[in-house]
Parts: sequence; C-alpha cells; structure tokens
Amino acid sequence: CLFPEGALTRTATLQKLNRGYELIARKAHVPVMPIWLENVWGSVFSYYGGHFFWKIPRIVPLRVWLYFGAPLSAAEAKPEVVRRCLYDLSEEAFQARPELVSHVGCESLRGLRKKFFAPVITDVYAGNRTLTGGKLLAVSIALAFWLKKNVPERRVGIVLPPGIGATIANLGVILAGKIPVNLNFSTGRSSNESAMARAGVQRLITVPALVDQIKDFPWLENRIDITALLKSFSPLALKRYWVTAWLLPVPVLRRWLGLPERGDREEAALLFTSGSAGDPKGVILTHRNILANTAQIGAILGRIDLKSILGCLPVFHSFGFTVTFWWPLLGGPRVVTYPSPLDAQKIIETIEKHKLELLITTPTFLRAFLRKAKPEQLKSLKMVVTGAEKLPLDLLHDFEAKFGLRVSEGYGMTEASPVVATNLPDEPPSAMNPDGVLGRRIGSVGRMVPGLTARIRDPETDQDLPLFQSGMLWLRGANVFEGYLKDTDRTKDVLQDGWYKTGDVGRLDEEGFLFIEGRMSRFSKIGGEMVPHLTVEQKIVEALQPHLSEHEGPALVVVGVPDEKKGESLVILSVVPIDLPDLRRKLVDQGLPNLWIPKIVRLVPAIPLMATGKLDLRGCQRLATEMETPAETSVTS
Repeated sequence: CLFPEGALTRTATLQKLNRGYELIARKAHVPVMPIWLENVWGSVFSYYGGHFFWKIPRIVPLRVWLYFGAPLSAAEAKPEVVRRCLYDLSEEAFQARPELVSHVGCESLRGLRKKFFAPVITDVYAGNRTLTGGKLLAVSIALAFWLKKNVPERRVGIVLPPGIGATIANLGVILAGKIPVNLNFSTGRSSNESAMARAGVQRLITVPALVDQIKDFPWLENRIDITALLKSFSPLALKRYWVTAWLLPVPVLRRWLGLPERGDREEAALLFTSGSAGDPKGVILTHRNILANTAQIGAILGRIDLKSILGCLPVFHSFGFTVTFWWPLLGGPRVVTYPSPLDAQKIIETIEKHKLELLITTPTFLRAFLRKAKPEQLKSLKMVVTGAEKLPLDLLHDFEAKFGLRVSEGYGMTEASPVVATNLPDEPPSAMNPDGVLGRRIGSVGRMVPGLTARIRDPETDQDLPLFQSGMLWLRGANVFEGYLKDTDRTKDVLQDGWYKTGDVGRLDEEGFLFIEGRMSRFSKIGGEMVPHLTVEQKIVEALQPHLSEHEGPALVVVGVPDEKKGESLVILSVVPIDLPDLRRKLVDQGLPNLWIPKIVRLVPAIPLMATGKLDLRGCQRLATEMETPAETSVTS
C-alpha cells in the first residue's frame, strides 16, 4: 500500500505517478489495485463552513471512504492505465458527496449567513455600492416573495450586466423556486427570439437604460424594472427580512421560503452557448452541476486564500455565471463587479482601487491590459487566469516580464458548468514536499479539477485511445450537464452514458496536464489529412513576430474553405498586410508540411469576436467564404 505521487497537494489534483510500484508488483508477483481516498466529513464540514469542527477533532472524528478499482496485473498497470482508473474512482467518490444533492438556494442561504456582516459584492458602476451578506439576503428574499406572488412562469428571463442588480435578480429568482435564464444581449435579435421561445420566457427582468441602449433585442412588453421594483420595497419590510434571515436557522429559513431541501439533478439555471461555432444551444445546468463546480473551484483555489475577485464577465457567460457570481455567494471571495470586460482602463483602475486578487479574462482583453496598465496598478493580483481562446506564448511572456505575474491558462465550456482545468501557482518546497509541487505547465490548460474523469477517443470510431495520445476529449463528472433544452438530437450526439463529447482534440501528459490542440470544427481535412488550424496559426504568429505584437486584438485567424480538388483549403484572415511568399519560406524553414501552408491571405478590418472576447468562428467562416476567391494571392481585400 503506497502513495505513488511522491508529494502531497492541497488542490486534490492527481500528480505524476512514480513508476516504482510497477517494479514492486513485478518482483512480488502481485496485482496492482488502484484506490481513491475521499475524506467525506472533511468535504462536508469545509463546504458548510466547518472551521468550528476542525477545532474539536477529538469530538468530531474524520471519516474516510476508500474506493477500490479492479486489480491490474503488473504488466497491465502502466501509468496511463492506472491514472485512468484513479480518475474514474475520483469521479465516483465526488459524485457521492452529500452536499451535491442540495438546492442552490439553500446553499446560498448558508453561504451568505457566514458573511452576514461582511461585504459580499461591490458594484463599481453603482458608485462602489457594497452589500453585505445580510443585506443581499434581505433584498433577495423580498424579491423572491414578490416573484412568487406576481410571476407564475417557471423560467424568468434576465437581461442585466454584472452588478448588484443582476445578483439580486438571479438570487431572488432562485429563492423563489424559479429558474433564471440570463440572455446574451450581444448576439442579436434572431438568436434571442429563438432562445426565449425555446425556454418559454414570457417576461424579462432588466432596466430601462438597457432597453433604450440595445435596439437589436426582442424586448418583451412584459418587463420588470429591477431598479424601480427594489425601490418600492419599504425599508421596514427589508429590515424585517434582514432580522429574520439573521435569527432563523437555515433549515427553518428554507421552509419559510418554501424551498425544497433537495435540488440535485433538477434544473437550476438555463444558459445559452455563445454560438461561436453554430446556433446557440440551451444548456440545462442542474443544482448538482453548479454546486459541484463551485466546490471544485474552491478545492483548487482554496490554498491561495483569495479575498477578492473581479466580476466583469457577463452573467450570461458560463464563467461569469458560476465563477464570479455563484462562487462568491456560496462561500467564495468577495466580488467587485464592472459591467463590461471591454473597458480595459476602467478595469485596471478597479483592480488598483479595490486591491483585487484574482483576474479572470481572455487573451484578447489581457493584451489590452499589457498595453495600458502600469506594473504598480496590478500589484495586488495573486493570480491571472485566461480562457476562451488559446493563450499566445508571446503575450504570456510579455505580460509576465512587465508585471511579474504568472499567467495561468485554463479551460472550460458551458456544458461543464464551466471549469474543467486550469494551471495553478507552483507549491513551494516544504518539509512535506522538499521539491515543491509543479502547478503550471506552459502550453497546457493545467490539470483537471477534482471529480472529473476523462477519455481520449478516436474522432471517427469513438474507440478509446491512450490518455497520452491525441484524440477527441470526453469528460464525465458531477459538473457535466445532462442535456440541451428541447434538443434530443444534439443531446444524443454529445452525451453517451454520462460521457460528454467536448468537440475538442486533446491529450494528457504523464503529470496530468491537459493539452487542448484545437476544436474538431477547427480542423480541415485536406487531401485526406487532418490539419489543425490552431497549430498553423501558432506557426504563422511565430514566423511574423514582432510584426503582430503591436496589434491589440487577434491579428489573424486560419479558416478552412471548400476546395474542389482537395476537399478543403486554408485561408488566412489578417488585419495586417502579409507577404505570403516570405511567410511560406519561413513556415517551410519551421518544418511545416507544404499541405498545411495556406495559399490565400485576405486583409480584413478586424477579426470577428464575440462579446466575451471569444473568436466568432461563424463570423470568420462567413468572411472567408463570402469574399471572392482568387486562385492564389499575396494579399486580397
């Protein structure tokens, strides 16, 4: 019986497996049995604020569950096989956590009760107005009772930017036993008409200023002005709710609100995907999904002791919804909100003024910080995480050189609630770990969060491949969604026996770091060979540096277009002129196969992006196919 990692980690993530166990098994002629340890009482007490319990260990003993895998012969027990078995056991153990059957509304009562007199949210756009956990509970309870009395619909549409208004609206809807549907007001009329029709949304919570500002949105006549409604609540009633929320035990408070004790696999929220690669899909997130992912986030970030985070990502975005909205309410750090991730200067000033410690952003927005921020303005940050798009290495190195901050690339999707993996700060050497623990590997998206298991499968046959070989990434875990709203065909296409087909091509290495090599939709089949757009883009960027580094947003993107002879061909959309013959010579020198080298470059005014900074693949495809196709050119416009 041994621990093969050789180090202890406080992030519950699986490290590299030392291969000594193979030698022992062969010499002793015994099988290898994978075992996962799950500290059940520890997970419950830490989740429910169990600092009190940890102070009396002799009175409240810890209980550890052991999850046994099937025995493997010494010849079978390769690190890849054992790692896969341990991932499966960790997922089984995490699924059994008792807190995951609870209701998000009940857990928000617990989370806010722990911070009753402490600041939970500060809204910069509202003049730095701050609400404590008690005040947020009181006003949200008032809204919940109003909604139960006046809104019969099960799903309620919300069109609000990050801030106190969106927080009260979402929490009030949840406490009313209803389902919030945060709508993406940046995608235009047709997408939102489809989304509201599919979700059965008959009224919207918003503010008149947004109605006047956003013309290309299907505004319903039945609207609730959240600002006017909150002002209509009497101070005496709010005070009564505040006192009640403080005095009543959480179980009694739950019954008073009429909330069920269990939420588990019932629908808790509905989010629509960005539609960057196709029509937006309605992703049903359950109570289990949200509670699991917030617990996973807390597990990997707990040791960093984050006290404050920036909340500027839209609430209709999965990261903005779970990481910077629900996590703070369920016991995470204080959140300081700003209504848009686009205003880099204001966000920099917000970080500096409020001494924020965690920044979650995209590479596009991070490049703006690189240009506009001074090192002293970001000195409070303990961690910077990027996602949505591949983090360019030049951006990573330039940012770290200027600010002395390590950038951690992460990975997720709406269907995973959304966090799947992220790089973390290294653990320094200690008495328990003399060599420290590696937390980041540049080029990877980090290790998977605890409770997730993975498979790498052949994209065409769905047959399992070794974890260390490139193929389609499949995931299973408590944070993985259970289906798309009213879309059984697409649900069956991506969900099989609890496994989610991500659509991303990836692999793991022997230390558990996950590498994403591109979306399947971002591969072209040219002459029978699968060509990854992302790899070609990275080679082009390397060849053209520093020519591209001055541009704030993405300077180029590779797109596949139909080709009569080879099936598909590659086109470069670029915002800067490119000498194609010179580029071809550089790519050949880098060893890029001739088949992979684009033969067409098109000059465009800007690379299409979503409101969150994510690449708009449909917009790029439209640009590439709508423009006239010359036989071969250096630059066309």
